[in-house]
Amino acid sequence: MSSEYLSDGARLSFTDAGAGLPVVFLHPTPLDREYWRPLTRELAGIRAIVPDLRGHGLSELGASLPQGGFARIPSAPVLTMAQLASDVLALLDHLRLSRAVFAGGSIGGYVLLELWRKAPQRIQGLIFICSKPQPDAEANLIKRAETIARARSEGVPALFDGMAQNLLAPSARRDRPELVAEVRARMTLTPEALVAVQAGLASRPDSVPTVATIRVPVLAIAGAEDSSVTPADMEAFRAAPGGCEFHVLPAAGHFAAYEQPKKVAALMAPWLRQFEA
Repeated sequence: MSSEYLSDGARLSFTDAGAGLPVVFLHPTPLDREYWRPLTRELAGIRAIVPDLRGHGLSELGASLPQGGFARIPSAPVLTMAQLASDVLALLDHLRLSRAVFAGGSIGGYVLLELWRKAPQRIQGLIFICSKPQPDAEANLIKRAETIARARSEGVPALFDGMAQNLLAPSARRDRPELVAEVRARMTLTPEALVAVQAGLASRPDSVPTVATIRVPVLAIAGAEDSSVTPADMEAFRAAPGGCEFHVLPAAGHFAAYEQPKKVAALMAPWLRQFEA
């Protein structure tokens, strides 16, 4: 069952199910929290707290996002990683949770890096799945500006059609073609929300220095066929002084946790045992 809470004037949605170690799951964009359902079904002994990020799924975008953060398109509203991290902290406060383990995919991982900068005392461990600490390279910035322009001129359906194809591994599309329609059905952002997310991704900070400060255990899982966040990008998490367990999943793309939930759960479950009381 879905529940709601307020953060900076926006009504945000989440689910809270199970008992045991609290684990907060932050989904990739442009999907919603249902991205995690195949994985959380495979994990026993945890309390799975799964929000829809602001502007995604059943969560509102909010009325007053800042502008000007993405210099190439100054008129774009910007959904910053700082705002998303503040939303997560508001959720912890709403649930009266002092600490938790956090898992993030893609943008969810970028939010976790911001969360570490804001409130490291509330983090027991960090799981990054197809996410990286590096900022956007020039080619990515150009692509984000083009995506914003297309969203404003054409709307989002054609963009989402392409993302559903390109963000899944070629192996997954070949062996399980139904996944394309499944992930496409979870892409429900409005054009305004897509613009704000893209501007926020483009303006996120370089978090490589942040990795060198992470003093809690890290689990990093890369997709071998992920062209957006490569295994080489994710090698940077090995620098975390709290220790990093690193894995590359063969035949997995950017949505690895949805494509291969059993394999991701098999990596997460033993790693999570270190936090059992």
